Amino acid sequence: MLVALAGGVGASRLLYGLAKLVPPEKLTIIVNTGDDIEMHGLHISPDVDTVIYMLAGLIEERRGWGIRGDTFHCLEMLGRYGCETWFRLGDKDLATHIYRTMLLKQGTPLSVATEKIRKMLGVEPKIIPMTNDRVETWIITDVGEMHFQEYYVKRRFRDRVLGVVYRGIRDASPAPGVLEALRGAEAVVLCPSNPIVSIGPILALKGVRRTLVECEAEKIAVSPFVGSKPVKGPADRLMEGLGVEPSAYGVAKLYADFLDKFVLDVRDEALRDRIEALGIEVIIADTLMKTPADRIRLARVVLKSITRF
Repeated sequence: MLVALAGGVGASRLLYGLAKLVPPEKLTIIVNTGDDIEMHGLHISPDVDTVIYMLAGLIEERRGWGIRGDTFHCLEMLGRYGCETWFRLGDKDLATHIYRTMLLKQGTPLSVATEKIRKMLGVEPKIIPMTNDRVETWIITDVGEMHFQEYYVKRRFRDRVLGVVYRGIRDASPAPGVLEALRGAEAVVLCPSNPIVSIGPILALKGVRRTLVECEAEKIAVSPFVGSKPVKGPADRLMEGLGVEPSAYGVAKLYADFLDKFVLDVRDEALRDRIEALGIEVIIADTLMKTPADRIRLARVVLKSITRF
């Protein structure tokens, strides 16, 4: 079994490649829900939906999120009513959020709701949200505390980061199947996702990090940095705000207590010796995924580096 820990856009692209090469019954994906937010009375799970839409062949490739060809008439009308419209929700996308919220209000756990959506959209690999409990990532900035989505989408990560808090994490438990998947895995892949707000909340759940340290699976991470910059999003600003070196080395160091191997972009090869000094084997590759062919190529690199799978 191959288990992947995933965030949003970067993760979904690698998962596209892995899903093309790994039999669906041998691939389990654990997805961050710290980005989840309530908008217009609806429960939005951005990372879960991005992964599902990508594997369902529905993703809007240009943006990397949302549904291809979607329209925004509902959002436009909400704007006429004076509602905030900074979080772009397309009309077809809204159907997913409405359906999920209906299920949750009926008492259905998020993991079960996700399973229903996955199956209805024809996605074969198993997808598990990291927890059924409410966890929200909040960013402490020089202008106050705000939900990650407000910091990232509404304010376009312009504020200086002073800290990051996973609200609700102490009382949250991993969703059913999360720890079991890790314990039974032959290999665990940490996708090229933001290490602070995408992978960080998963690792902060009770028992997850300890299980990664103790389990016999090979653990391999793919760097989200290319040429000393994150491919997408504010990973560098978040890391810097937390006193972590904003680089591929900084990412590797965050995972060093359990990581076996690290896929480093060829443009960052100068960091190889420093990462290997952490006791982590380094694989050099072109990690930029501009096309579906690139995704499959990088997935092959990851799979070839795993000796036990």
